[in-house]
Amino acid sequence: MSSLFAALTSFPAVVYTVLLGVVLVYWLLAIIGLVDFEAGADVDIGADAADAGDAGDVGDAGDGGPEGLSGLAAWLVAFGLNGVPFSIVVSLLALVGWFLTGMASLTLLPLVPDALRWAVGAGVLLAAAALSIVIAAQLVRPMRGLFVTHRAISNAALVGQVCKVLTGVVDERQGRAEVAQRGAGINIRVWAPAPNSLRRGDAALITEYDPARQRYRIDALPPDHA
Repeated sequence: MSSLFAALTSFPAVVYTVLLGVVLVYWLLAIIGLVDFEAGADVDIGADAADAGDAGDVGDAGDGGPEGLSGLAAWLVAFGLNGVPFSIVVSLLALVGWFLTGMASLTLLPLVPDALRWAVGAGVLLAAAALSIVIAAQLVRPMRGLFVTHRAISNAALVGQVCKVLTGVVDERQGRAEVAQRGAGINIRVWAPAPNSLRRGDAALITEYDPARQRYRIDALPPDHA
């Protein structure tokens, strides 16, 4: 046990031992709620941000692409470490690097003459850093599905789609309709100029969005609508 402790607290393993200690403290703070895991440690490289200028969001759309990446995000993509929170990437790099340098300190460095120990230790540290990136990239791959980022559909994006009337009457004061999205219906407020022929169960066309009242204008489907 004493030899293990000595190996993990000597160069080069001590570098990753300290880093792993910082990571453990971070996760402890995250568990007790002093650190916001979702908001404080993510690098947004999996999707484009939703349009913040829209008057509200009503659903989810497909993933965006990594266009325009720069800096740290570009390096993470290049090494295959994208698609998960940055805190998880750092944790995996620290854990894998700690294991590799620890094993090298226990098995390889005792065989090295004292005069060369620092030089060999530096080489081990660099090799562990490179291998930890390769191994972490493989560990990240099955995790990406758990951290998929979606772009929200803006309210205005529903204009032009077909909806199903849910209320018995639709006029300037009242009306509800449902828009099918990925098999799940979105319930929206609608209105239509009176008089009209819209009744419960009818299909209608969304023609306009009113951001002030947060409702949609609908009209009866034209005869030639596909």
